[in-house]
This record gives sequence, C-alpha cells and structure tokens, in this order.
Amino acid sequence: MIYIQQIAFVLVLVIAAWFLIRRIKHIRASIRLGKDADLSDNSSERWKTMLLVAFGQKKMFKRIIPAFLHLLIYVGFIVINIEVLEFVLDGLSGNHRLFAPFLGDVYPVLMNLFEFLAVAVLFSCVIFLIRRNILRVPRFTSREMTSWPKLDANLILVIEILLMFAILTMNAADQLLQVRDPEHYTATGHLFFSGLLMPFLDGMSDSGLVIMERTMWWFHIVGILGFAVYITYSKHLHIFMAFPNTYYSNLIPKGQMKNMDVVTNEVNMMLGIQSEAPSQNPEEIGRFGARDVNDLTWKHIMGAFACTECGRCTAECPANQTGKLLSPRKIMMDTRDRAEEVQKSISSGGKGLDDGKSLLGDYITKEELFACTSCNACVEACPVNINPLEIILEMRRYVAMEESGTPASWNAMFQNIETNFAPWKFPTTDRFKWADKLNQESE
Repeated sequence: MIYIQQIAFVLVLVIAAWFLIRRIKHIRASIRLGKDADLSDNSSERWKTMLLVAFGQKKMFKRIIPAFLHLLIYVGFIVINIEVLEFVLDGLSGNHRLFAPFLGDVYPVLMNLFEFLAVAVLFSCVIFLIRRNILRVPRFTSREMTSWPKLDANLILVIEILLMFAILTMNAADQLLQVRDPEHYTATGHLFFSGLLMPFLDGMSDSGLVIMERTMWWFHIVGILGFAVYITYSKHLHIFMAFPNTYYSNLIPKGQMKNMDVVTNEVNMMLGIQSEAPSQNPEEIGRFGARDVNDLTWKHIMGAFACTECGRCTAECPANQTGKLLSPRKIMMDTRDRAEEVQKSISSGGKGLDDGKSLLGDYITKEELFACTSCNACVEACPVNINPLEIILEMRRYVAMEESGTPASWNAMFQNIETNFAPWKFPTTDRFKWADKLNQESE
C-alpha cells in the first residue's frame, strides 16, 4: 500500500511539474515579445528596492487593514510551505511525520505555529471575501473587473480556505489516531487549533479516521500543486512576479519622462546644440511609440504579468475619479491579455502579431490614452512598482508621431511649443506681460 502511495505521489509531482514548466515557458516567451531594455545598472539599489517593496511589503501599508490581512496571508504562505516540504518528503519516502523524530520537543511548537498561521490565513481570506462580495469595495467593481477577474479572485480565496481547513482536519484526525494507536503514529504533542476539531471526529472509527487523515493529506498536497499551476493563469502570479518586477523597477525620479534619443539628437541638431557622441551603430527607428506589445519593452510586459489587479492605481487616478474611461489597471490587464493572445497564436502556428489586431484600438482606445494627465498617481500607488504610465506615453507617442491622431487642441499646443517655446500662441518676449497689470494696480 505504501509503495502504491509513493508511485501515485511521484506521478502527481511529475504531472504538476510538466504543466508548470510548460506554463512558465509560455509566460517567458510572452514577456520576450517586447523589445530589449538594459536594466542592469545600480544592482545594489535594485536589491534594496526588491527587499523593501516585494519582500517587505513596504507600499502595502498605505492602507493598514488590508495590508495587515495581506501580511498574514503572505507570512502564512511562506512559513506553511515548510510543512509542505515535510508532506513532499513523506510522500516520496513513504514515511509519516518525517521531521518529528529529528526535531523532538521543537516539533509541536512549530506545528502550533503553522496552525496559528493557517487560522490567520483562513480568517484573512474570509474577510477578503466579505470585502469583495458583501461590502463591494468600489475598486473591485470597476468595468474591467468582468466575470473572470471576479471569479479568479474569489476562487483563490476559497481554495486557500479549503487548503487551510484540510491541514487542521488532517492534524485533528492524526491526533486521535495517535491516542488510539500510539505504536504506529508518531506523537506530535498537543496541537491547539486542530484540537478544537477533535470532538467532531471522535465518533469515527479507526479506519474512518485513517481515511479522513489520508484524504485531507492528499487534498492538501494535490491542492498545493494544483494551486502552483493555477496561479500561472491567475492574477496571483504576482506572488512570484513581484520580485523580478520590483528588482527591475524604474529608478529615475517619478515625473522624469524618457525621450527617444534619436529624436532628441535630431532636435538638437536643428537647434545647433551639440549632442553627446552617438554610438557607432545608431538605433534604427522602425516605429515611433507603441502600437502593439512588440513595440513595448520586455519590462512593460513583465509588469503586466506582475499586476495584482488590486485596483489601487485606478482608485488613485484623477481621470478615473472624474468619470473618464481611463483605468491604469485595465491598461495592464489589456497588455497582458494581448501578449498572451499573440504568444498563444505563435505557439500554435498561427499569425501571431499579424492577426489583424493590435493593442491600440482593439484593446486600449485613444480616449483612454488621452484622458491620462501623466501625474504618476498610478505609479506611486502600485504596491509592486508597476508603471502603467510608461505604456500610456509610448502609445500616445505612436498616435501623435505615426498617426497624427492627437486632438486638434493638442496639435495647436504642440505647434505653439515648437514656434514659441510655450503652449500659448504669443512670442516669448510677451510671456510676462500679464504681470504689467499687476504692477499698475500696485502703483
């Protein structure tokens, strides 16, 4: 019987690993649709940013209550995986409670800690379900939060609740078996939280308890492996993607927009300004700005896959608050969906980027792009340092420079800047004439 369990366990591991590797390759290929970007500078600052923002949850604590609940889930996820390691080794070796003999009196202390975190995770998930479905927090009900994003968020929370309940039920059944058959079951000591469930299982027979314990064990380990595969399709991919995304964060001050070097050099030449020495092989410009995902950088697409869909960016966006169509969260979701679509088409031998669709128009509209005030509120709000503004600016650059599709009022402003070095239609010599009246009144 033990050998059958070991074979079944190895088979489950292999199947999960196959699906996981396949999915990781797909995500990697989707990210690599973007253009190259050199973000290898200042590694010490990048490590510091990753540790503070991704690992330390620094930006989450701008909202204390959800941040604290999220921290419980986050810590629980990390620490409980130590127990999952024991599950895996038990499954491979055919043992039960493999760590218990080696840890001695420390083992029940650790198990009680794991159970406390399991209850904390369970509690936090219940609160998050209430916030989403009963209190209906506005940022969870925006127009881009369609049936799948809503179902995805709820499904993850329910799965986590079931997994934590499985641990507690398994431990409760195991403790009863330890009392009834101490020779065949390793003593774990008293476990407080699972001990509360023991009275509900006490009426079961020994064989029933064995079935219950093994069922919960299999449910938890298969659930964990299934969860690992599922989150690669889910917004919860941020559990892993937050770390590389924060490491490769934009380190320049917010508000400093990146110009195209080739265009800057051309303008400087027209104005007679000496530019820095160009590289030996100047970049050949195929397109100004971004029309589709391949015009963005791999970092932009990585940010899309790192998006938590929490809606903090959209909640802080002044354009969205005034009823405009722009939602920075939707920008990231659309970018990810388009990258997924293109890569899936390429993998299946389809047309890929030549499918007649593009990110601009079929996913993101000009109305959304033109509503952006470039205020960086979305960038500041994001808990994992995603930058929707960079994508918006690249797409607006395409509309302006490739399509000449900006509004007439914008075109007039652009021409005034070109001729008068100011948005207004009067020469620079008259720029301060508005102050003359003030001087007259003061006299």
